[in-house]
Amino acid sequence: MVLSGPERRTSVHRAPPPAAPHEESVVPGLALAAIGVAAAFGVHALVPAVPVLTAAVVLGVVVAHLPGVAPLVRGAARPGLSMAGKRLMRLGIVLLGLRLSLGDVAGLGWQTLVMVVGVVLVTFFGTQWLGRRIGLSDSLSLLVATGYSICGASAIGAVSGMLGKDRGDKRYEAEVASSVALVTLCGTLAIAVLPLLKTPLGLDATEFGRWVGAGVHDVGQVVATAQTAGPQALTEGVLVKLIRVAMLAPLVAGVALSRRKNAGHPVDGDGRRPALLPLFVVGFLAMVVLRSTGLLGSGVLDAADTVQELLLAAALLGLGSAVHLPTLARSGGPRMALLGLGSWLVVAAAAYAGVMLTT
Repeated sequence: MVLSGPERRTSVHRAPPPAAPHEESVVPGLALAAIGVAAAFGVHALVPAVPVLTAAVVLGVVVAHLPGVAPLVRGAARPGLSMAGKRLMRLGIVLLGLRLSLGDVAGLGWQTLVMVVGVVLVTFFGTQWLGRRIGLSDSLSLLVATGYSICGASAIGAVSGMLGKDRGDKRYEAEVASSVALVTLCGTLAIAVLPLLKTPLGLDATEFGRWVGAGVHDVGQVVATAQTAGPQALTEGVLVKLIRVAMLAPLVAGVALSRRKNAGHPVDGDGRRPALLPLFVVGFLAMVVLRSTGLLGSGVLDAADTVQELLLAAALLGLGSAVHLPTLARSGGPRMALLGLGSWLVVAAAAYAGVMLTT
């Protein structure tokens, strides 16, 4: 059959198929993250008491609210900033394992190991209980509990992938960002507050360092706080803190196992069940083992430490940029503040009791 007139034109000039959606570029966001990281290092150079990672989170929150930059953060830069907050975070956590060796763990003695485990468990479950009692969501309570009990924002980034909402869920992204902001704020306050309590609590340098290591969230914050009492306190604080960091692997495995048992909550964005230890946590453990072999020289370890700090700073700037303070204030700001203060008291009291019983 031969078509003519309008029918022929309709047959020949068919509408083109819809174009396949193109993936948004991550370049603007990663470029903004790089600028922010450079600024964070600049802040640390000017004010050494402010750790780079703390400065990165704060700068992320600031740029998200600057009138001239906020539209870029929420628009073209969002894909790259989100990528930094997830993928670069995981790479940074892998390299974090190079800070710890099995010899460091053994050198502290079993009493200190038991103390650290006890502090982690009390803080983790106590914070979740408090969060639920004051009406916050289970996922938000879990994120804050993880940050306070292990290693601040890095631990939040590690556990966030276990909850099954990290693929395009803006509300969940806001929960992660709010948790990071809360934990970072309290960890920063610890730098100023804890040294003032050393003498009233009757702590010597060793005890103070261990208290800081067991009770302060981020490694950089531990360094900034413990060094106020001298090199012995700094050494003890960092060692105890790194033992807490090592607890990241069993905690992530425990969260994954718990989610597996709860059929109503798939842990992956596509409904699949992940391994009990995600690949980046396995990488973290592998780096601990590699450090323990003694095969890596000081130059390699120093370089890895710098790269790790750069990656985590970019990741935390990305997470901080997702914080929207007006929304946070409307959606539970006072309750978040109450949870932060309550958890801070829990971890500080548990760490103090543990140090007194084991030193």
